[in-house]
Amino acid sequence: MEKLTLFNGVLRGQRIRFLLAMASVAIVSLVTLFPQQILRYTLDTVIAGKPSELPGWGNAIATALGGPGYLRSNLWICALAMISVALLNGLFTFLRTRLFVQSSEKSIQNLRDRLYDHIQRLPYDSLMKRDTGDLLQRCSSDMNTIRRFLSAEVSEISRAIWLLVFALVVMLPMSRTMTLVSLGCTPLLVIMSYLYFKRVRLMFRDVDEREAAMSTVLQENLTGMRVVRAFGQQKRESDKFNARSTAYRDEALRLHKLISLYWAVSDFIVYMQIAICSVVGIFQVQAGLLTVGTLITFISYTSTLLWPIRQMGRILANLGRTHVAVSRIDEVLHLPLEEDAPNAETSPIKGDVVFENVHFSYDQEAEVLRGVSFHASPGQTVAVLGATGSGKSTMMLLLQRLYDATQGRILIDGVDVTAYERAHLRRHVGLVLQEPFLYSRTISENIAITLPSVDHERVQKAAQIAALSEMEAEFLQGFDTMVGERGVTLSGGQRQRIAIARMLIAETPIMVFDDSLSALDNQTDAAIRAALRARRAKATTFIISHRINTLREADLILVLEDGQIVQQGSHEELIACDGLYRRVYLMQGGEEEAQ
Repeated sequence: MEKLTLFNGVLRGQRIRFLLAMASVAIVSLVTLFPQQILRYTLDTVIAGKPSELPGWGNAIATALGGPGYLRSNLWICALAMISVALLNGLFTFLRTRLFVQSSEKSIQNLRDRLYDHIQRLPYDSLMKRDTGDLLQRCSSDMNTIRRFLSAEVSEISRAIWLLVFALVVMLPMSRTMTLVSLGCTPLLVIMSYLYFKRVRLMFRDVDEREAAMSTVLQENLTGMRVVRAFGQQKRESDKFNARSTAYRDEALRLHKLISLYWAVSDFIVYMQIAICSVVGIFQVQAGLLTVGTLITFISYTSTLLWPIRQMGRILANLGRTHVAVSRIDEVLHLPLEEDAPNAETSPIKGDVVFENVHFSYDQEAEVLRGVSFHASPGQTVAVLGATGSGKSTMMLLLQRLYDATQGRILIDGVDVTAYERAHLRRHVGLVLQEPFLYSRTISENIAITLPSVDHERVQKAAQIAALSEMEAEFLQGFDTMVGERGVTLSGGQRQRIAIARMLIAETPIMVFDDSLSALDNQTDAAIRAALRARRAKATTFIISHRINTLREADLILVLEDGQIVQQGSHEELIACDGLYRRVYLMQGGEEEAQ
C-alpha cells in the first residue's frame, strides 16, 4: 500500500496526461484490429462476393464508401482505407509515446528533486552511516528503473489487456471455435512468463550486486590512485578488479542464457500456436464453416495477441526491479529529517561560547566527551591540543549542531544551541576541515561558494588573508583556473588555503580551524595567523592543531585527553606545569633547536 502511495505521489500533477496516455493505448489497441477486418471484408465480400459479416457500424462505413459492387471496381479505396487506418494508428502511437514520456520524465524529475531535497535535510549522523555510492544509485539508477517502467512497461501492460479484451469482442462473433483455438496456448505462455519472472528477478538482483562490487573496486582504485602508485599495487588492484569483473560476467551470462531460453521457447509456442490455428482453420474452410478472409484474420490476430503476452515475462521481471527501486527510494524518504524547535531562534550571533558539562557518545557507545566545560568570550582565540581520538573535532561538530550533546549544554550568546534554527546557526559558525572539499569549479567560485554574488574585491581580500594571493600567478588563469574533481589538480596546501578563504569570505562571528593549518608550511601558517590576529576582534576563533607555534598565541588553550579537559590556560601557564602540553612543547622545541 505504501508503494501505491508513493506512485500516486510520483504522478502528482501528471495524472491527466497519464490518463490521456492510457486512453491513447486503448485507441491504438482497437485500431490495431481494423486492418484485418478491412482485409477480411475485401477478400470475402468485395472480391468473393459473399455476404458481409462485419458488425453493423462496419457495414455502414462500407455502404458509405459505395458498397461491395463499387469497391470491387475501385479496390484502391480498400487499400486507401488500410493506409488511413495505419496513419490513424501511427498518430495515436505517437501521442501514446509522447504522453507517456512526458508524464514519466516530469514525474521522475519531481521525485528526484524530492529525494535530493530530502537527503539535503537529513541529519548528519544519518548521512555518515550510509554509503555514498548507495545514495547515488538511488538517485540515478533506481530513478531510471522507475522512469522506464512508467514510460514503457505500463504502456505494454495496458496494451496487452486492451488487445485481449477487444480481440475477444471481435473474434467471438466470428467463430467461437477458432477463438478458442487461437488463444489455446495463452494460459501456457502466462504460466511460463510467471515462472520466468520468479527466476529472472533473483538473477537481476545478483547481477546488480556483482556490478556494484565491480564498480566499488573501480571507484576505490581511481580515487586512491596516488596510494596505489606509491606502493606499487597496480597488479594487485588489477587482479582484484579482474576477479570482480569475471564474477559480473559469469552472472550476466547466466542471466542472458535464461533470457535466451525464455524467448526461444516462447517463440516455439507462438509459432506452434499459429500453425495449429492455420491447420484447424484450413479444415474449417474446407468444411465451409469459415471463409478465407476470416482465416487470415484469425491467423493475424493470433500473432498480434501472443506477442504482448509473451512480453509479460520481461514486463513482470521489470516490475520486480521497479518494486525494489521504489522500496529503496521510499526507504530514504521515510528517514526522519532534522527538525528545528518551534519558533527557533534567529537572533544575531556575536560569538560568546560556553560548554557546560558536555557529554557525548556515538550510538550509545563509550563516551567521546566527558564533562567538557569552558568559556570563550567574543573575539577570543581558543586553541585545542589533544591526541587523536581525544574528542577535539567532536567538540566542533557539536558547536555546529551536526550532533547534539547527550548531556550538558552548549550556549552561544547565552542561548542553548538546540534553540537556534540549524541553518541560521551554521551560517554563523565557519568551519575549515583538515581534508577540505573543493568543487570542480574555478578557484574564485570555490572561494565564493557561500556568496555567489560577492564582488571580486572581497574574494581577493579573503584570498590575501589566507595567503593565497601570492600564489595567484602560479595558476594558468589566475583565480579563474578550473580545479579538478575534489581539487585533485592542486596541492594539499593550495586546497587548504582556498578552503580557509572560503570560510573567511563569509565573515562568520565564530570560526573553527579543525587541524586545517597542518598542511601548510610554518611560514604560511604564521602569515595566516598574523592576518587573523589583525581581525581577531571580529570573530571568536577555535584552532585545533598539534603545532605549539600555532597554539601558543591563543588567549585560551584547552588540552584534551580521553574526552576530558585535563589542562586549560595560556601558553605560559601550561608550560610552567607538567602535563601533555609541556611534553609536546619540549619535544617540538628540541627539534627546532636541533635544526
